[in-house]
Amino acid sequence: MTTLLALDTATEACSVALLHDGKVLSHYEVIPRLHAQRLLPMIKELLAQAGIGLSALDAIAFGRGPGAFTGVRIAIGVVQGLAFALDRPVLPVSNLAVLAQRALREHGAQQVAAAIDARMDEVYWGCYRAEQGEMRLAGSEAVLAPEQVSLPRDASGDWFGAGTGWGTFAARLAVPVSAQDGTMLPHAEDLLRLATFAWARGEALPADQAQPIYLRDKVATPKAG
Repeated sequence: MTTLLALDTATEACSVALLHDGKVLSHYEVIPRLHAQRLLPMIKELLAQAGIGLSALDAIAFGRGPGAFTGVRIAIGVVQGLAFALDRPVLPVSNLAVLAQRALREHGAQQVAAAIDARMDEVYWGCYRAEQGEMRLAGSEAVLAPEQVSLPRDASGDWFGAGTGWGTFAARLAVPVSAQDGTMLPHAEDLLRLATFAWARGEALPADQAQPIYLRDKVATPKAG
């Protein structure tokens, strides 16, 4: 059976999750500015709980952003270090998608407008729809002023607003939602769920392709080749 580790440090939350023997273990803490100190100990604790070593991992998934630059870099640094040492592939997952997946898990939301407070009076924005238990992107992700966000052109039915962008800018996000959670942060348990779908599709990448997606820095982020 597949054994996957997922970790996320892109927002105030720091979380890790493990799929092993068909069971999911996870640990989640909201600890701003302590991610670098806590991430590796959290991984070790989770592996010990499962009774396995790092060598048991088939792949490592991580939140690739968008989110705090420093937080995203912490995750990528740890993931690359582990993946290179173990000679294992990586699974990058959008943090907006992780938010949408959490809204599906906790609220049963089938359509989610995910918004992360991007500072500088902007939000990271993405709209997702559930397809067979997986939140899939409808349209594209972007960083925008709150007044510029929109639902997909073909949007209908109820949409759920998830993420800190809703907490900070709810009055300025001119998008109709039936409910919202403006305190929701990405959780590695939902990242792991999305990574499991990606793994099954054969989307794992070599460790050196563990790259951040900042959205704000589109020109500098993609690597050639």
